[in-house]
Amino acid sequence: MTGTHRKVLEVLNGKTLVPPPIWLMRQAGRYLPEYRETRASAGSFLELCYTPDLAVEVTLQPIRRYGFDAAILFSDILVIPDALQRNVRFEEGHGPRMDPIDEDGIAELSAEGVIGHLAPVFETVSRLRRQLPEETTLLGFCGAPWTVATYMIAGRGTPDQAPARLFAYRHPKAFDQLLAFLADISADYLVAQIDAGADAVQIFDSWAGVLGEEEFARYAVEPVRRMIASVRARRPSARIIAFAKGAGLFLKDYRRLTGADAIGLDWSVPLSFAAELQKDGPIQGNLDPMRVVAGGAAMESAIDRILDVLGQGPLIFNLGHGITPDADPENVAALVARVRGRR
Repeated sequence: MTGTHRKVLEVLNGKTLVPPPIWLMRQAGRYLPEYRETRASAGSFLELCYTPDLAVEVTLQPIRRYGFDAAILFSDILVIPDALQRNVRFEEGHGPRMDPIDEDGIAELSAEGVIGHLAPVFETVSRLRRQLPEETTLLGFCGAPWTVATYMIAGRGTPDQAPARLFAYRHPKAFDQLLAFLADISADYLVAQIDAGADAVQIFDSWAGVLGEEEFARYAVEPVRRMIASVRARRPSARIIAFAKGAGLFLKDYRRLTGADAIGLDWSVPLSFAAELQKDGPIQGNLDPMRVVAGGAAMESAIDRILDVLGQGPLIFNLGHGITPDADPENVAALVARVRGRR
């Protein structure tokens, strides 16, 4: 089924809806008590991602609670390096860790077995499409090559991604090879999610904001363009959202250069600039997640401003980044009611 009545998909096809559809990045997560309960039974975080029964359950939890217009697959951007045997693990209080990769490791990377390793993810997508309400758009996703590469080079997250930036300057050929490899394997991963039942997909470039102009073109734009071209060559009707967090003025040409249908905007993007970007097609965003934590007037006034400026064009209402664990579930309910009350 094409799901033309799925509101998020309609906006991705260029339609303006009032009120706009809504979903939230990290809507299945630690702010929900039911998520914490499921997470506790899973063992490791990766077990949660790779166990379809559990991944389906946590994906559905915010849909049951709030009736969002889209469900996003519960997984992690680091399942790709995990499938590449980089010894990925999530350490409590420290976040993700993996074996750092060097020039030799990049030269030895192989796509063999990667899609097979990720079979539980596709099983989760398939089950979700069967279990979700017909009107709910199902989103798949992956990390952008630059963001995934930053973790692979450093072996962990770092504040400014200096290890990856330095590696790219010192070993440009090897770094370009890594990005091209990740673009190709990530495109395969997205195609497999679409084939399993995802209505659309999102590419998360969470660390795009640390890049300068030349670097953004080479490390953020080019690999995502390569990915999208690869997906579209095989699945021409694929709908793709690209989210380059912190990209600022570089977003002006990001949609055109990458081929994305919609672009996600973080909360630092001025609404006047967002309105200019919206003239070229659908946008998604961009409420500050801290306003959801604050709730009340701080949240409501910002929701109203976004809807006043962007609500008469193709908009998917979302946060400017993921919801944080300290958000009150009641504030999320109030957010949804506020957006849906707009006429």
